[in-house]
Amino acid sequence: MSRLEPRKILLPLVAPVVAVIVAFIVTSLVLLAVGDPVLEVWQVIFQPPLPRQTVNIINAATVFYLSAVAVAIGFKMNLFNIGVDGQYRVASFAAAVFAGQAWLPGVLNILVAILVAMVFGGLWAGIAGWLKVKRGVSEVISTIMLNAIATAVVAWLLSKARDPASEGTNVVRTRELPESSRLEGLAIVPGATNTVYTLIFLAALVGVTYWFVLNKTRFGFDLRATGKSETAAVASGVDVKKMTLTAMILSGAAAGLVGMPLLFGQDFSYGTTFQAGLGFAGIAIALLGRNHPVGIAFAALLWAFLDGQSNALQIQANVSKELVFIIQGVILFAVVIAYELVRRAEARMEQNRVARQLEERHAATAEQGVSA
Repeated sequence: MSRLEPRKILLPLVAPVVAVIVAFIVTSLVLLAVGDPVLEVWQVIFQPPLPRQTVNIINAATVFYLSAVAVAIGFKMNLFNIGVDGQYRVASFAAAVFAGQAWLPGVLNILVAILVAMVFGGLWAGIAGWLKVKRGVSEVISTIMLNAIATAVVAWLLSKARDPASEGTNVVRTRELPESSRLEGLAIVPGATNTVYTLIFLAALVGVTYWFVLNKTRFGFDLRATGKSETAAVASGVDVKKMTLTAMILSGAAAGLVGMPLLFGQDFSYGTTFQAGLGFAGIAIALLGRNHPVGIAFAALLWAFLDGQSNALQIQANVSKELVFIIQGVILFAVVIAYELVRRAEARMEQNRVARQLEERHAATAEQGVSA
């Protein structure tokens, strides 16, 4: 049985902690440079959120979590799925159109619509996977281009599938979901007038499934092995091209779930007001959480907390709410650097440990030779 080494637990925590500290220092320097009140800004940001704000933070973190897991699936395979934003747009639109027809009753309508979202998200991501496997096209380039294509295609289809009830208004949306397919939410925060998304359980299920598949199945092992070294994976009998395509499809399927809490718990249709930019937030959160389901959860809560406190900055501290973007950007920049430093430190420590073991073994062998 392997020993539990404190450094293996503590070192992975160093990078995010250092990133947050660096973001705190850099943001304070920026505030000083422009003459804004440093102490007042931090007091506003770190003040306890009100019950309604707490619910908003939890809801935002739920959506961020799903987005980050979708990105992390690709990262584990050493694939950079930058197309989560386009994938969840396509998936959310398809799910909204299907669920809005009310072909199935209640919960069954929700479940099938979620499956529809996963299928469409996976198919859209599969385009980038196919281009990489068959034509050698970088998934970074193809997914970025597919984001733009998805935005245009969904906008065009939305104009064709527009709900007649929205005619004459500035909001263009699909047909609204029937009452039986709407999730009222969970009243679990005392004093809050709003509710937590019911599909927070879906996010938890996705996190558990992600952990289980990666760590407890042969497929997960092959996926991680391919991400570490394609050469070693091929030598062990892994079909790298098949694994690449499968990983992209799975990442897209997870991306298809990103909009489901919004669709069934808030908007009840897909339209021009549907929240955008969730895919790009997922990239930052996956990096901050080191692609680990628990780490991603804490990173999603931190991201959502900062977003939730941004409005208070403008009202209470008379500071632009865009300051939060600076904090988030510095955290992301610092965490990438910190992870690389930690990786190098871990490598040096491992080399030193192996060297010590070899010296001890050599000394023991020499001592046995003298005794003989």
